[in-house]
Amino acid sequence: MTDTLSRKDALRIFAVAGAGFSLGLDITMPGTPAAAATATDFSPLVWLKMHPNGKTTVVLNHIEMGQGTTTGLPMMLADELDIPFSTVSFELCPVAPAYYSPFWHGIFTAGSKSTPTMGPVMRKAGATARAMLVSAGAQAWNVDPKACSTSNGFVIGPAGQRAAYPTLFAAALALPVPTDVVLKTPDQYKIMGTRQRRLDIVPKTNGTAMYGMDVRVPGMKYASIEKPLQIGATVTSFDASAALKFPGVRKVVKVSSGVAVIADNTYAAFHGRTLLKVAYAPGPNAGLSTDTIYAEGRSLVQKPGIAMKNTGDTEAALQSGKTVTALYETPYLAHATMEPMNATADVRADGVTLWLPTQAQTPTQSMAAEIAGVPLEKVIVHTTYLGGGFGRRGEVDFAQDAVEVSKAAGIPIKVVWTREDDMRNDPYRGGTINALAGSLAPDGTLVALKQVMASSSINARTSPARITKEGLDPDAARGIADLPYAIPNQLSSWHKLSSAIWVGHWRAPYYNASTFPTESFIDELAHAAGKDPVAFRLAMLEPNQPPRGVLERVAKLANWGSPLPAGHAHGVALGQYDGAWVAMVAEVSMPGGKLAVHKLTTSVDVGQPVNIDTLEQQVPSAIIYALSATLSGKITFKDGGAVQKNFPDYPVVHMNGSPEFVVDIVRTARPSTGAGEIGVPTLAPAITNAIFALTGKRIRSLPISDALA
Repeated sequence: MTDTLSRKDALRIFAVAGAGFSLGLDITMPGTPAAAATATDFSPLVWLKMHPNGKTTVVLNHIEMGQGTTTGLPMMLADELDIPFSTVSFELCPVAPAYYSPFWHGIFTAGSKSTPTMGPVMRKAGATARAMLVSAGAQAWNVDPKACSTSNGFVIGPAGQRAAYPTLFAAALALPVPTDVVLKTPDQYKIMGTRQRRLDIVPKTNGTAMYGMDVRVPGMKYASIEKPLQIGATVTSFDASAALKFPGVRKVVKVSSGVAVIADNTYAAFHGRTLLKVAYAPGPNAGLSTDTIYAEGRSLVQKPGIAMKNTGDTEAALQSGKTVTALYETPYLAHATMEPMNATADVRADGVTLWLPTQAQTPTQSMAAEIAGVPLEKVIVHTTYLGGGFGRRGEVDFAQDAVEVSKAAGIPIKVVWTREDDMRNDPYRGGTINALAGSLAPDGTLVALKQVMASSSINARTSPARITKEGLDPDAARGIADLPYAIPNQLSSWHKLSSAIWVGHWRAPYYNASTFPTESFIDELAHAAGKDPVAFRLAMLEPNQPPRGVLERVAKLANWGSPLPAGHAHGVALGQYDGAWVAMVAEVSMPGGKLAVHKLTTSVDVGQPVNIDTLEQQVPSAIIYALSATLSGKITFKDGGAVQKNFPDYPVVHMNGSPEFVVDIVRTARPSTGAGEIGVPTLAPAITNAIFALTGKRIRSLPISDALA
């Protein structure tokens, strides 16, 4: 297809960097200087560097936290450039406006947005570079560029002439930048949609990959911060005399989140904390408990909330047919990344340098500039690999700790949170309370669906401008107001819980909580209608659309309806995340009354798949993450603080608890979506629907361990 580039999107910079060839797409944000278009004044706004040795470096503004972005995006560029993927490496860009994402208007990695938003940029960069090199070859041979082709890093002329890309760099620099480029169609892909070895495998295997916990800076000290157990409480006074006597402890300072103990090593910092005497003033959560939060929610959902979707006449339809009602609840959850929260900062009078595992480079940079009182460009952010993100490292609180302590101490400081710090000071996945009602016609057709949900609002804290004038968090509608089913009468509404407990983005935001009640209730309605759960869903799905496609495929792949081993049962669920669709069938048994999840079969449609290996890894990865939450995950509160504090009381699934996975990938020409979160939403309802099929017990609250207790 032909993709016309605007001036803003056009490839602007060709320059010899060393002896290499560099280029980039200008995505400079409004109000920033335009990138220079000459070789002598070229901007660092570059997305690839081609070297004389035939190697290519792809420059990325999205980080690697296990999701495969630093392989997938280079694959897309390399395919359009027509070079062997074995010649490609990557590097992360500096944190500067020239590299801002056109979606985030900054440098930020979240929401499975890396591939769908930067993939087109990478493809255009590769295609434009290829077009320039072809034109350079055609000019040298005095032939029409349309008569030339490329193959594995060579331009090929109509008479069989061949020129390696590096031999054409100088000539390409002298040519005008094309205003449109021809992108490959799926039938022309050589790299996209194949299996490629991840570019981060070698450093992660040989130990050279730098994580935040690996950072060492000359003159650096360590710090650990004593934080209040009650979320939102503040320090009124502290006595550090005993802590300062402990060997290795150098200084104790108050920061906004608590009292920091600075020491020669983490052992001294952690132990010094235990010797502090700290007094706190209670915050807005004083006296708050899990019971009070859910009591409020159960009361709220008994009355209409702020409308999220209203089609037909749902209230009237609910009075005309067979009515089914249910109340579903989901718990608060912690992110529980394996690498503890940590950040290293060096705050000086003339600038700040940070080393940390972060999803939020631009917000971190802004925060540090404000605290240190320096211009934004004087804050340098070095991004390490991340030992798990899941949305947790999209926050800046742990980086703020390091900046504040370094500023107070006047030396480089690495702040390391304990597991207890992390579990008790997390921007949690918020809990939800959902009242549902459905009406069935005599033939079993679903004619009306009503849902009232109460939950906390992420946007109220992180993006208050997104809250509507009616007070609605529009993202609360995700997984509720955008169901794929054709239901003539549908009414959904929302109440905001008054709790001041912090909530944030947790893998597959909003859908991770809303799909459990909606897909479980669809199963309840199917049972009440006397219908097979798959057939009931298919009857409400449009033909030739992704939701129907994945459901039909997974039913066939799992042999839905065929006999299973004695004591086993199947459950099904259908879900989405930002344009990606998944259908899942869970096979379970309950020997001795204890749940065993044997097999999880999924079919996923993420548009044009990029790296098949990564996709086959990411879907089970997300499922395992969701499995831990579904089986036993919960954060409860007492006097405004989290009760759970570490893995013994917030267990995660180990290898011996992992089920068998079958991942079916739909190949389609739809634009690529993200894939890092799509395995999460359907896991809980698929399992609980299977439990119902096996035992007749309907589980309407999570985790399952509590429901089966």
